[in-house]
Amino acid sequence: MHNLGHTRSDRQPTHLLQTPDTFVGMPLPGFDSVSVIVHAAPAMGAAFTQYTAEFEPGGSLGAAHGQRFLYVLEGAVSVALGGQTNQLALGEYAHIPANQQHTVKAAVKSRVAVIEKPAIPLLNDAPAAAIFGREDEIASQPLGGDSALQVRQLLPTTPGLDYAVNTMCYQPGAALAIVEIHVMEHGLLMLEGGGIYRLGNSWYPVQTGDFIWMAPYCPQWFGALGKTPAKYLIYKDWNRHPLAGR
Repeated sequence: MHNLGHTRSDRQPTHLLQTPDTFVGMPLPGFDSVSVIVHAAPAMGAAFTQYTAEFEPGGSLGAAHGQRFLYVLEGAVSVALGGQTNQLALGEYAHIPANQQHTVKAAVKSRVAVIEKPAIPLLNDAPAAAIFGREDEIASQPLGGDSALQVRQLLPTTPGLDYAVNTMCYQPGAALAIVEIHVMEHGLLMLEGGGIYRLGNSWYPVQTGDFIWMAPYCPQWFGALGKTPAKYLIYKDWNRHPLAGR
């Protein structure tokens, strides 16, 4: 049935809620048998790019523009880098440093969340090496002592990394203790469940598959609703002076 112009999606100067009914895929140069749904990009004021790559069997990504983070949502991909090939399945992820030649290919139909950003180097520290991991092997930590709200930090905090990617899991009824307002920018992909997200002065119902972009200093808060946990993957710029790279 036609939705007659209705959607939960909304675009404001400080945030975006993008729901799957508004997703539009497109090809990119150098990408083979991959449709890309761009969620956040410099065109909207973001300092990073986040997209969902939908692979046909045999599909492959093109070159990265800066550092690249991969998180497998469905299927599996192989990442060839530095003479070695790593296999990534559901819930597995990788950080690829900037300017590192690599290939990302899928033998089966797959979906991967991809984040790319320019690296902000430090004068006396080398960039972090490539990182490959499994989300379920990362110990979860309660946020603010609340056992109903668990965080997994997928990437280490080291001088060579200028961004962070976490997963956050809320039991039904769990919520952030405060409305957060901070300099970090976010890209967020709902992986499971749903709830209510406050962005600026607006309140949005959100659910699995939704994407949210939050500009620096956008007031933000989330509470989980329903009978199953809510979980999302969240990016933020991290570990750099606010003037660096501006």
